[in-house]
Amino acid sequence: MRTLNDTVTRLSALRTVHGMAATSPTSDRLTVLTGFGSNPGALRARTYVPASLPDHAPLVVVLHGCTQTAAGYDHGAGWSQLADRHGFAVLLPEQQRQNNPNLCFNWFSPQDARRGGGEALSIRQMVAAMAAAHDLDPARVYVTGLSAGGAMTSVMLATYPEVFAGGAIIAGLPFGTASSVPEAFDRMRGYGGPEEEQLAALIRDASDHAGPWPTVSVWHGSADATVAHSNANAIVSQWRSLHGARAEPTRVETIDGYPRRVWCDASGRDVIEEYSIAGMGHGTPLGTHGTDAVGVASPYMLEAGISSTQHIAQFWGLSGDAAGSPAPVPANTHSHPLPRPVASGVTRVIEDALRAAGLMR
Repeated sequence: MRTLNDTVTRLSALRTVHGMAATSPTSDRLTVLTGFGSNPGALRARTYVPASLPDHAPLVVVLHGCTQTAAGYDHGAGWSQLADRHGFAVLLPEQQRQNNPNLCFNWFSPQDARRGGGEALSIRQMVAAMAAAHDLDPARVYVTGLSAGGAMTSVMLATYPEVFAGGAIIAGLPFGTASSVPEAFDRMRGYGGPEEEQLAALIRDASDHAGPWPTVSVWHGSADATVAHSNANAIVSQWRSLHGARAEPTRVETIDGYPRRVWCDASGRDVIEEYSIAGMGHGTPLGTHGTDAVGVASPYMLEAGISSTQHIAQFWGLSGDAAGSPAPVPANTHSHPLPRPVASGVTRVIEDALRAAGLMR
């Protein structure tokens, strides 16, 4: 078990790194969504809806990383640009400083990473409000995110699998593997965690959903020193058995110079893909050159010669080739969050350090 001093040291180091990574977009294309529900996670909602949005259009939910804002991540990744080209709406939940001073989604907090409460329910309520307001297709809702946003993407796919046809996790972590601050740091470094056979059970136990399951796209830099690359393998393992896919990938190919591994279900449909970006550190891989490029390089938005935004959209069938049929969506379910227990002793010291580092509200 990690010592208290070790935990506090890691918090201080992470705060220093995050403080260097804040971005200020040169433009903000987003609008504010209000009145979307009880919002137990106290998140803000930003949106982008193309002027010529077609009837029954898809929705993409985009979750920023620590120190980032919704507008900053959109400026870097280019999701609203792609929405203009291909006719889908974009929802960008945004963390607020009173929840987390470093603007990290609280993916490791049991009260925020569960169905029916906290930040997960806030995001679910935003999705329902957007779908109703713009007559969006409930069977074509997707979610993606970077780092803490990638880990929160895992939370949304696990806790509301019937809502999302697919998800894309960039430099993130599998669902349910951390429920405390020391565990979160250990998992980020690739230490500990459930055995492979337990990973899928974490998702099965997160809701009463029995399938079909969302497709999953996984992206990770091989030189990521913030979130260990082993987390990408764990995410694939977590979803592979749910889809009935074999342990070995169905095929391996090279896309824009990088290996892409693909797993298919029994019907032959591509259900999981995994990109390993050789030599890339912690961030979202971008391809910002060329007439059709989207996005702008900035801290944690990394030029890699491959656009994760465009390839994820293609995997989901939003542009180019379709990637398979999405899952149906039932009616929304609302509930109230549980009260937060009062911490004391060593736990209180850890939580105080976590709040100071901006990782807990």
